[in-house]
Amino acid sequence: MSSRTPWRARAGTALLAVLASIGAFAVPGSAVADSPNESLQTVTYHGYRIAVPAEWQVVDLAENPRACLRFDRPAVYLGEPADQNDCPSGVVGRTAGIVVEPITARSAGQSTAATARTQRGKATAPTAASSNDTIQIAVEDAGVLVTAAHTPGTESLVRDILASADLTEGAERTVLPRAAQWSDAAPLAAAGPQPGSYLGKGFDACAAPSQAAMNAWQTSSPYSAVGVYISGSFRGCSQPNLTASWVTAQTGNGWRLFPIDVGRQAPCTSYSLKISTDPATAKSQGVTAAAGAITAASNLGIPAGSAIYSDIEAYTSTASCKASVMSYLSGWTERLHTSGYLSGLYSSAASGIKDAASEYNNGAYTRVDHLFYAWWNGAADTNTGSYVPSNYWSNHQRIHQYAGEVTESYGGYSINIDRDYLDVGNGTPPPASCTGANYNFTAYSTVQSGSSGDQVKAAQCLLDAAGFDPGTPDGIFGSATATAARNFQTSRGLAADGAVGAKTWTALLSRGSTPTVQNGSSGEAVTRLQRALTAALGRTVGIDGAFGSGTAQAVRDYQSSRGLGADGIVGPATWSALQSGK
Repeated sequence: MSSRTPWRARAGTALLAVLASIGAFAVPGSAVADSPNESLQTVTYHGYRIAVPAEWQVVDLAENPRACLRFDRPAVYLGEPADQNDCPSGVVGRTAGIVVEPITARSAGQSTAATARTQRGKATAPTAASSNDTIQIAVEDAGVLVTAAHTPGTESLVRDILASADLTEGAERTVLPRAAQWSDAAPLAAAGPQPGSYLGKGFDACAAPSQAAMNAWQTSSPYSAVGVYISGSFRGCSQPNLTASWVTAQTGNGWRLFPIDVGRQAPCTSYSLKISTDPATAKSQGVTAAAGAITAASNLGIPAGSAIYSDIEAYTSTASCKASVMSYLSGWTERLHTSGYLSGLYSSAASGIKDAASEYNNGAYTRVDHLFYAWWNGAADTNTGSYVPSNYWSNHQRIHQYAGEVTESYGGYSINIDRDYLDVGNGTPPPASCTGANYNFTAYSTVQSGSSGDQVKAAQCLLDAAGFDPGTPDGIFGSATATAARNFQTSRGLAADGAVGAKTWTALLSRGSTPTVQNGSSGEAVTRLQRALTAALGRTVGIDGAFGSGTAQAVRDYQSSRGLGADGIVGPATWSALQSGK
């Protein structure tokens, strides 16, 4: 399955530094070596060959079918996962990992709109997008589906590994089944909002159980609800079973799902992926996390009206740490509400839950809708003891994780679980508003009558902020939005066609104050500039509020193409051009 080969010169010292930072060179109980081991191992499966760091574990699922596909330590998994696995329920965190499995009807069910496909004769897809900190490529000439998990800090490492891929003589072509191709797939959906109204026992596990296991547990276990980790860049386990078909099947059989996102953690922890200590940035990070969770839920057919729970592991609270967590959860909640979802918080009763309760009536923070609290006292109830007053989140808004990391077996299927007790209700999210709306996109597509989605919502909110009423900011481009767009276009001297295209986006996104900004500047004006340049140039400009070399080059390109002095400094003339939609 694998062989050692010298480290390729192109990998470079930056990649080695990433490996060192995630402990890829460390032997348990020892320190990371001062000089990295400059070697790789070549891994081949079904004629698909990649080079990975020599210290990565390689797991052959044919030999070890119950192996847990976990990403909290660097590893490559080859083959089809079995119906049962040995995943501990408490896996938290991610480094990097790759799963290479044959294309089958089951594995193809994992494909989404973000899944890339290689060209004939190729084993790589250089432009493959990362969705939910996961890159997925269908290498049809080898008949394999490659899923690569990463964090923001290890994405370049994973991409280098994927770029090393080639095909051997043993490769045999298997086309991804047409039914699995995203644009052609029949829509699947859960049987209503999740978890909906439910009182009783449930469980959560690191990886969604197989259909066979779910059927066996439905017949024999005391549980009727299951927690599933649908999103987040800090999920520890792969999810080979979690597809839209799986969601449809479970909810159709009467299971209730409570979806969980594992993203950034409290800044006062040792986790590698943390919430910012700046409250404004922390709130923005919560918005971004929620947007990813909404996309994941939509891909799985989990509809609006469902609650999605942000997993923030236990931490030792301080005033600044609490402010960061509460700000993150405000952004999380506001963004979920804009798309009609309810927000939930999972945390230790003694840390995140206690902090949320202490700010229950603080209008500076947007309160989560549901609590999902870990208090392993063995009591299957929703009593919160001294951690949360009994009248807080008292209207069917609680899940109690009352025992953890226990293995139970029903119908011949053993799963390591956390035990939960739910008292939840459907609830109603607040009406659509622009609070927490997302304005950051890698591209701004033309939206017009009949369009829908997050970009329509952004356009509606921008039109409203400019003084042109688009109606309810619901993400549906109707007649009121078209009228508002035409009126805005007329005010800027643009063709009044009622569609929001590149010029209208540029004018809307750049609207506001016009301070001189240049290399080294930061803040809200730079963010507006980066959004407007993305729309005007038709290419992605990183939107982070920091004016660096990439933004400077984009400014010069814009200035040159519009007949302005190309000095890379955004002053009155450049702002005027942007705000005029040029």
